Amino acid sequence: MIASAILILLFSTLLYNFIKQSLYEEVKDQLIKQASFIATTVTTSHPGEKIDSVYLKKTLDISVEVIHKPTDINDITFKEVEENGRHYLILYYPYNFTEQTFLKVTKDISSIREILAKIYKTILFTNILAFAFIILYALILSNSITRYITNLTTRLSSMNENMLKPIRLRHLPEEFQPLGKSINMLINRIQTFVKYQKELFIGIAHELKTPLAVMKLKNEVTLLKDRTPQEYKETIQLNIKTINEMNKMIENILTIGRQESDQFESPTVIDLIEYLKEKSSNYQLLASSEGKELKIDLKPKRYPVAIQPTLLNHIIQNLIQNAIKFTKDGGTVELRSYPTPEGIKIEVLDEGPGIDESIDLFAPFKRKGKKGGVGLGLFLAKTAADAMGATISIKNRKDKEGAVATLFIPSQLICSIN
Repeated sequence: MIASAILILLFSTLLYNFIKQSLYEEVKDQLIKQASFIATTVTTSHPGEKIDSVYLKKTLDISVEVIHKPTDINDITFKEVEENGRHYLILYYPYNFTEQTFLKVTKDISSIREILAKIYKTILFTNILAFAFIILYALILSNSITRYITNLTTRLSSMNENMLKPIRLRHLPEEFQPLGKSINMLINRIQTFVKYQKELFIGIAHELKTPLAVMKLKNEVTLLKDRTPQEYKETIQLNIKTINEMNKMIENILTIGRQESDQFESPTVIDLIEYLKEKSSNYQLLASSEGKELKIDLKPKRYPVAIQPTLLNHIIQNLIQNAIKFTKDGGTVELRSYPTPEGIKIEVLDEGPGIDESIDLFAPFKRKGKKGGVGLGLFLAKTAADAMGATISIKNRKDKEGAVATLFIPSQLICSIN
């Protein structure tokens, strides 16, 4: 509103000055032409003849008289004076060089001043109307904007983890739809996070309750009657095995807590290709110890990226360990990367039995086959990918039996360098 008012005021001032300057220039040019004509006519055609001021007053509406050269004037000069409420424009024009005389040509410009006054009042009135319109428009516009912002604020403040509903975009003006889409994306991510957290807590309770119940039942059965030392030993060994499994699960749960703190790690600029090469040397030793081979095909040669290394390590480590675990003895696991127009993709290919694409493998406590584990690895990998703005997916291979896990890192991550 202030900017528009200043712009209108500036334009009006320039317009008024332009009109005033144009009128004055026209009158000045006319006076110079008249003075030149008078001086030329008298000196050449009627030398020595006096100037008929009365005739010039009646015909040209100007007063002309010959005066001695003023002390402060050397060339054509204009002056504006006011007498008895009338405004006059006076031209001093060189007349006789020998006698050092000038023509003093006087013209009444009161009518021009009256025209300028009317123009000034018109512009002033127009500016007042324009300012009033700007204020009215600004109030209507700001009210419209704040109404939608207030509605969005009210909707968001009334939400909680149990009542997360997306915003209806069709009720928003076009200017607010990008904001609405961003809020809906955030709500969707919060819903997914809450869903996974609930599944995680329920899964933890279930996974811990079951082995505890088995241990309790086995101990009760053992105590029903006297047993041989070997039977007591077997019961204790079973309990130790169950406790170890529970400890492993608790370690994974603690890893989830540590990973949430890792999400606040400051991003670091690293060469992603060099980072993968360093990590893959350790994974090659792991694959070789289990009778499998890890092949590496990393492109391009260099790929600088600002990323959180700890979260990236969680993801890569989990994907490669899973690929090695499910690949058959003597099989091959491949780690490869290649750039795309939107970022870079890292793929881990195995030669295992493949996956069931109809289930959500990233949900907590989802296990594949009879391999060991508590089913939290992929959940941790998915959480880490979401935290740093990357995406992760697992699909069956099309060229042969097995699965391919893909980590896509966009060029512009959600995390930023502090």
